[in-house]
Amino acid sequence: MELSWSTFLLEIVNFLVLVWILKHFLFKPVMAVITQRRTGIEEQLAESQRLNDESTVLKKEYKNRLADWEHECQLARTELMEELNAERQSKLNLLKQTLEQEREKARVAESRQLMEATREIEYQALQQSAQFASSLLSKASGPELEIRLLDILLDDLSSLSSEYTASLRLQWGELPEAIMITSVYPLPDNKRQELEKVLATITQLSVPVHYDQEPELIAGLRVTIGAWRLHANVRDDLKGFAEFAYASK
Repeated sequence: MELSWSTFLLEIVNFLVLVWILKHFLFKPVMAVITQRRTGIEEQLAESQRLNDESTVLKKEYKNRLADWEHECQLARTELMEELNAERQSKLNLLKQTLEQEREKARVAESRQLMEATREIEYQALQQSAQFASSLLSKASGPELEIRLLDILLDDLSSLSSEYTASLRLQWGELPEAIMITSVYPLPDNKRQELEKVLATITQLSVPVHYDQEPELIAGLRVTIGAWRLHANVRDDLKGFAEFAYASK
């Protein structure tokens, strides 16, 4: 087989034409597609990297927020426990104070009851003593004792100051219709005259004087002028002594 230069040249031309055709109609579109694909992949990789970076940042922020939230929860729990402890302590203090007040009230009430019971016993004892003294004096009393008490009363009335007698006249209120003298035994006429004279001087009243007997007085007299009374007898003195002793406790 002989080499034909013309054929060889034509083959070369055909090859060059084929290369040119492939370059213009096949290689460039393929390269464009490859370049476009590479660009898309790079963009996707960049987007993926951006998303990864954002997710890393978000994850870090989430961890920070979670740590802050746990810290805030711990602070809230601590504050709540402190408030609960303070409230419980306040309730306990209030309960202790209330119990102490109730105990104090109970002690005061018990002390008051004991004091009242003691005062009642003392009052009964004083009353019994007064009754015993009254019974004893009633057995020992007589007209002589009553005359002696009347003499003492006359001496006391005669020694009253003018200021006292002036204030005394204001105590019987409205003008009395009479002066009542109560005694255990009938008074002798001379003692009645002395008593009426002294009373007239003190009261400056011109009213009748009535006499009455009351054995319960034991001995002595009771002078009644309107709303004013003068007790000069054993029973009223003993009763007044018992009441005064009871009131002074």
